[in-house]
This record gives sequence, C-alpha cells and structure tokens, in this order.
Amino acid sequence: MDALERGDLPGLRQVPKADLHVHAIMGGCRTFIRDRTGHDVVPLEGVLASMDGMHAWNDRYLRPVFKPPAGVQDLPYEATFAQCRRDGVVRIDMGVDVQTMTLRSEKPAAAVWSWLKDIHLREAPMVDWLPQLGADRKARIENILRWLDPFLELGVFRTFDVYGDELARPIDDFLPVYRRLKSAGLILKCHVGEWGTADDVFRAVELLELDEVQHGIAASESPRAMRFLADAGVRLNICPTSNLKLGRVKRIEDHPIRRLYDAGVRVTVNSDDPLMFGSDLSEEFLLLYRAGVMSATELDSIRREGMT
Repeated sequence: MDALERGDLPGLRQVPKADLHVHAIMGGCRTFIRDRTGHDVVPLEGVLASMDGMHAWNDRYLRPVFKPPAGVQDLPYEATFAQCRRDGVVRIDMGVDVQTMTLRSEKPAAAVWSWLKDIHLREAPMVDWLPQLGADRKARIENILRWLDPFLELGVFRTFDVYGDELARPIDDFLPVYRRLKSAGLILKCHVGEWGTADDVFRAVELLELDEVQHGIAASESPRAMRFLADAGVRLNICPTSNLKLGRVKRIEDHPIRRLYDAGVRVTVNSDDPLMFGSDLSEEFLLLYRAGVMSATELDSIRREGMT
C-alpha cells in the first residue's frame, strides 16, 4: 500500500504477487530475451482494431525470436520465469498447449513434464508454479481429449484453460472435455467474457462448472451475472492493460473491475501478455491506483486474493 501511494514501482516489484492469467509465449521478460537473443520485442502501440492485428504483431516481433513451428524451445518458459524474478511474482499459473506439445515437441508427455520442471527449478525454484494444461478453442474436441490423456496420467498438472477466439464455437461443445478434467480434479478455467456477453460468462460457468474465469469482464454488464458469480465464489482473473489494448475497455478510469469488486465478485489483477502489452504485474496494480479505480487498501486485498 505504501509503494502504491508513493508511486514506487521498484518497491512494488519487491512485494509478493500472484499472476494467474499469463501466457508463456508472451509472458516473458523483455530484457532477458534481448540479452539472450539480441532481439528487442517492441510492445504494441495503440489499440488493436481486430485480432488480425495481434497476429501481425506476433509475426513481426515473436516469430524471429521463438521461430515456430520449428519446435518447442526453452526460451518462452525461461523468460516467463525470469519475469517472475524481476517482478516479485511468487505464484504463477502457466503451462502448455496440449496440441503444440503433442504435435510439435516430438516429446512424450513425461518428457515434456521433465523438461518444464527442469526449467522451473533452474530459473525460479522459489516460485509456486501451478502447471496448466490448455487448448485452443478451435481444436477438435476429440483431439483435445486424446491429447490430454497422456498429460493427465502424470497427475502433476493442476489447472486447465481454453483460450483463443472466444466466438469460434459454442461453449457447449467443450462439456465432454470439462467433465473429463473435473473427474481428474483440476482447477477449471476458461477464457470467456472478454469479447462475448454477460450471458456467455453465466452459461460457461454454469455448464462447465468453472472455478475461475479468464477475463470475464462482460459480467459487469449484468447484475444477475455478478450475483451468480459472487454467490458461486467464482474468481475472475482480470488483465486491465490487455483490456485497453484490445479495445474491450475505452478508458482505464472506467474499468469494470470496480463494478465487479463492488458486487462481491472475487477478482485478481494479472498481466496476460507482458511482452505484447508492455506492462508487468506491478505496473497493472499501479495503473489501477493512479487512475483512481481502486484504493491502495482494495488493491492489496486483491493481491492477497491471488495468493490464496
């Protein structure tokens, strides 16, 4: 709270925090990547007019660094754990895309896990890592189920998320996947309510029995949806700068995290894609404070929420 009130960014980076919504491919430390590769990943300027703009940025700034689809490499995960060290992140939910790891890594699931665990222990052993399994919303359901099984058999992954184009297909299609994962005891997440509606958030949480929602800010448009989320104890892992840069929120001063918090919905503040959006987790907290969206006391309670 003192660091927020002083505008002390280095001090904020010393405060323990949790990042529960971050993607490894764009979650890394810019200086770490520049020192390792000589490439400077230039953050996005302005607001994207469409998702095509995100793809164009990826092609220009990330492909020269990570060089997909040649193979899965250490650098994205090393850089993300390096970002944890830099920014005081002591808990992170981040993992692997089951399609990418199955089709591109040329490693069996056990070898993928051993490889990721070694990176974690080498780069940031002090960080409480919640290993995540993830799938793109456009992938075929039968393929997702087939790709998941070898990873689930290891018994080490703790969360699951579906991401990508939120409007690509009905959420109902994913019911077999989430039933399988619920039986395996994973924490269930889904990207929903970033581009869609409050009804989409309500439907996804109710049908898939979600524990957490990635984004979910559209729920702020509906008192009914907010009451449902608050009563169910479902947490929304919100990324303010991402919402601005993707045009989902026009002004940070009007960010819906305020309405959600006031309605009793559990919320956390997260970074999403620091490489692309140019804002780390400490800067996200400071952004909300400086804009008068939340008080220092409220932001500290949100920080603590992420640590539970």
